[in-house]
Amino acid sequence: MRHTLFQISLSHQCLHRGPGTALRPPETSRKIRNVLKSVQVLSLGADVLPEYKLQTPRIQKWTILHYSPFKAVWDWVILLLVIYTAIFTPYSATFLLSEQEEAAMQSCGYSCSPLSVVDFIVDIMFIVDIIINFRTTYVNSNDEVVSQSSRIAVHYFKGWFLIDMVAAIPFDLLISRSGEETTTLIGLLKTARLLRLVRVARKLDRYSEYGAAVLFLLMCTFALIAHWLACIWYAIGNVERATSAGIGWLDNLGDQLGRPYNDSVLGSGPSVRDKYVTALYFTFSSLTSVGFGNVSPNTNSEKIFSICIMLIGALMYASIFGNVSAIIQRLYSGTARYHAQMMRVREFIRFHQIPNPLRQRLEEYFQHAWSYTNGIDMNAVSWI
Repeated sequence: MRHTLFQISLSHQCLHRGPGTALRPPETSRKIRNVLKSVQVLSLGADVLPEYKLQTPRIQKWTILHYSPFKAVWDWVILLLVIYTAIFTPYSATFLLSEQEEAAMQSCGYSCSPLSVVDFIVDIMFIVDIIINFRTTYVNSNDEVVSQSSRIAVHYFKGWFLIDMVAAIPFDLLISRSGEETTTLIGLLKTARLLRLVRVARKLDRYSEYGAAVLFLLMCTFALIAHWLACIWYAIGNVERATSAGIGWLDNLGDQLGRPYNDSVLGSGPSVRDKYVTALYFTFSSLTSVGFGNVSPNTNSEKIFSICIMLIGALMYASIFGNVSAIIQRLYSGTARYHAQMMRVREFIRFHQIPNPLRQRLEEYFQHAWSYTNGIDMNAVSWI
């Protein structure tokens, strides 16, 4: 029946296209098919159309197809910028917003700090990304490509527009630096860029079927959370220095390194590198429940935050070990199925008292069939 239908369809194509073009696909379909094959590997979007549903959409001018190579490359660029933001925004908001940087920013602006220049470029790229999203097609619930500008705008407004808009606001340009409180406020507002991580997490969910990718993402998430907690740990220690009478972890670190704090000397105390490495060391040792004790909380605020780190570490341990166990079980599931099937074959041989020559042939046939099909039921697959 299928063969007959194929012959009828092929004859119909021959009548309409002529003898020389019966088996030649249209030029536009061939181009789009090649584009789809190259983009499916790079695209971070979950709305790439299957090939059997692929059609040539009628798009308006300055409209970008969501499965185009340009959109795939642009999504990866935005992903790298979001990763940069997730790492450097908390770091600059806590470790780099000091009195020296505030005075330098007031005197020479962005030219003094390379990170400020990079932040300005990131803000521009995020704004351009918003404009591109207003001109990018999407797939509706009927698996149809929507290219009308008004419907794209409504869809984007209902989706990620608010998060993207808040993450793209250049707070350091809109708010003038007039004091330490304003500088701290700008640093806190810039952390709103981290909202884009929610969107990135949903896009990276497509790689959850790969065990190695899941392990890599879990380790990156663990390191990123430890980095954020290290920034908060330093911020707490910096605040406690004014009220702890010299017993906070920063004061102890300065005494251990031979660089104690002196309020009358500008720039006294440990270097930024020493403070960050020590804070990151403390968060990693707390999250992994190692706790060597050479960096310890002394004030009440530091102790309360340490308790929170321990609770977060317990939850992350459960999540990581649970995923690792699932991945290992998935890796050895084929071996377990092979041994279970082989056990059934041997029980069948034992129950029917099959002679040894035929028994050996049955076992060899099963091993050959398993190595050929890898345990897949070909009859069940053929009906799909």
